Amino acid sequence: MLGMGVYISFRILSVPDLTADGSFTLGVAVSAVLTLAGHPLLALLTALAAGAMSGIVTGLLQTKCGIAPILSGILTMSGLYTVNLAVQRGAPNLSLLNAATLFNLFPIGKTISKALFPVLCALLVFLLLAWFFHTRAGLRIRACGCNEAMVRAVAVDSDRTKIAALALSNSCVALSGAMLAQYQGFGDVNAGVGTVVIGLASVILGEAIFGKRSVTLGLFSALVGSVLYRLVVAGAIRYSIFPAYALKLVSAGLVAAALSLPSLKRRFDSRRGEE
Repeated sequence: MLGMGVYISFRILSVPDLTADGSFTLGVAVSAVLTLAGHPLLALLTALAAGAMSGIVTGLLQTKCGIAPILSGILTMSGLYTVNLAVQRGAPNLSLLNAATLFNLFPIGKTISKALFPVLCALLVFLLLAWFFHTRAGLRIRACGCNEAMVRAVAVDSDRTKIAALALSNSCVALSGAMLAQYQGFGDVNAGVGTVVIGLASVILGEAIFGKRSVTLGLFSALVGSVLYRLVVAGAIRYSIFPAYALKLVSAGLVAAALSLPSLKRRFDSRRGEE
């Protein structure tokens, strides 16, 4: 779900949105608090709405205040740190070990539930997003990402479209954070550090396998890329290819290399043409 959320902003809307670091943690915090209150299912829905609100704030900063997309994301992300602490009532960490989570609600056992429920939830989100981006509202978002001037020329409110897309993107990110909090059994206000990089790594890894042929395939590649990314990281740590604390550095290097490849390839081809 994290990969699909980042895919919406980064690929479909073509906006570098850094809000994800904050909205992911917002999902974690909301989920932790409501799970402790005895409402694990409500926690997911509330996290979804909270993530959408954070995306709306970023969208308003971009469209109505004229702030650059990257700076808008940074401002929202910074503000969300305080919001996340407030949600957790000032506690940087909340334990859910003695609380009933989603995985306790099913009669098939906690271990099987932990393996099955996140997969089913991710597939459901994928199917809903794939359907949505073939509706009129979804097509407007896709068109806005491709050519904003053309969208305005046909009397479509591009500002409202951007805000809706960022709300959708961050709601997916927050939902993944909410699921993670219940899966790992605690909520931490620093859980979202590096979320954007991890999401981009998942998107790029998926695109390397499936390409960029359609939005539906792109969403699916982001989903598969997220799984593969986790498997690669887990395998690398297990076999001591790199230490656990180097995870974010390796992820950043992977994303930087993947994003720079097209530019390097163009330079190489132009030099070969000159020769």
